[in-house]
Amino acid sequence: MLTVYSDDHRLQDGKAELEGGKLVPCYEMPRRADLVLARVREVGLGEVVEPERFGVEPILRVHEAGFVAFLQSAWDRWTATKRTFDALPFTWAVRGMRTDRVPESIDGQLAYYSFDAGTPITAGTWRAASSAVDVALTGQRRVAAGARAVFSLCRPPGHHAAAGYYGGYCFLNNAAIAAQAFRDGGAAKVAILDVDYHHGNGSQSIFYRRGDVFFASLHGHPLDEYPFFLGYEDETGEGPGEGANANFPLRWGTGFDLWGQALDEACRRIERWGADALVVSLGVDTYKDDPISRFRLEQGDYPAIGRRIAALGLPTHFVMEGGYAVEEIGINAVGVLTGFEEAA
Repeated sequence: MLTVYSDDHRLQDGKAELEGGKLVPCYEMPRRADLVLARVREVGLGEVVEPERFGVEPILRVHEAGFVAFLQSAWDRWTATKRTFDALPFTWAVRGMRTDRVPESIDGQLAYYSFDAGTPITAGTWRAASSAVDVALTGQRRVAAGARAVFSLCRPPGHHAAAGYYGGYCFLNNAAIAAQAFRDGGAAKVAILDVDYHHGNGSQSIFYRRGDVFFASLHGHPLDEYPFFLGYEDETGEGPGEGANANFPLRWGTGFDLWGQALDEACRRIERWGADALVVSLGVDTYKDDPISRFRLEQGDYPAIGRRIAALGLPTHFVMEGGYAVEEIGINAVGVLTGFEEAA
């Protein structure tokens, strides 16, 4: 299996995030991607290539122009206020406040365009995030050209980023941009299967009112778990998108028996829907020792996930998302890919 990777990911290297009431070192760190790449090479998964460059136009097919302009300029505007440390918001709009006006100040825009204080903007954020999009689009192009499967080793991740906001370590939605590229390239129907521990709220919101992209997500129940305000079973799509959204929220402590049943049902839903291509948001923070997650999957479960996905028989594009048990992230992520390869 081909892997697409860029060293530019290291330019997103935040110093701290707000977690549990304290500023702590960022869980989403460059070493995550480095260890996944090392495992790809250790097992001989296949060739590793650098991404092509695609510019901003594919990003604007998914994200709002004002939001993209904000991400491009945020660091320069932040440091113009004589602050040279990472940029984090300190307030957000809530029920009853106005969101029809965009503040002019950088602090106001950080609040307007984000939904948490766990996603620092740094000097290299835009270059790293846009490079991750190039990684995803290069993988998509290879699959569209006939590859059975490609792994896009994206970092920063993307599935929490919506059309007009960022958060959850995500700035641009790599998987959604890849899914849109499949559509723009002629695929009539595309499915996104999100197996990250956290709900892919950004991916869901981008396609929620569309009937051409099916979104299925297995994740920690929003009654328990971040991002808390999306991911319930009754969110099935709206308008043309009705029936094209399927959530499988699971409670803390879920192991592979129950999780695997949910995966089977998600795959059956994708089969019935009739996708022409599959994008997998590949998060491995379902692992039992992940420091910010509460599922109980074992290392030996990850190849089984890959085998089940392979049984769909679809052109498949794996896009890296979460996973914060850093020492095991490469073993678990590549375990999915080798399981897929064995069954394909």
